[in-house]
Amino acid sequence: MFNEEWMNNYKDAWNTEPGLADALQQINFNSVIGYGFTGDAQPTGYISVENGHVVSAGNYNGEALNWDLRASSDQWAKWASKPPGMMGLGVAYTTGKLKFLVGDYGAMIKDPRMAGPFIKSFAVMAKI
Repeated sequence: MFNEEWMNNYKDAWNTEPGLADALQQINFNSVIGYGFTGDAQPTGYISVENGHVVSAGNYNGEALNWDLRASSDQWAKWASKPPGMMGLGVAYTTGKLKFLVGDYGAMIKDPRMAGPFIKSFAVMAKI
């Protein structure tokens, strides 16, 4: 998970998922998002999103991040097999199973224009 091939498959799935790229395009969402494992010094993979669509993805190589999401490998695997909903992600965040080393979870989850696509991004992971 989060290696070069996986991240590029995630990019393709993200860009074709109804309610994800198009919804984020409507709010001109631009971000570089890192994904990795709790305790690692840096994320494993990243995506670069421009106007809602992922324009590049791959192994993390020092890109400046707007978001850095971390969880244990077991937790990521669990979400990949059964994507969480809003409540599940809220519990994961408050119990420390999902960490944001960069980015403001609270501000994002309170904005329905971002919260819905954020939840959907986990469902996309389950397709990889």
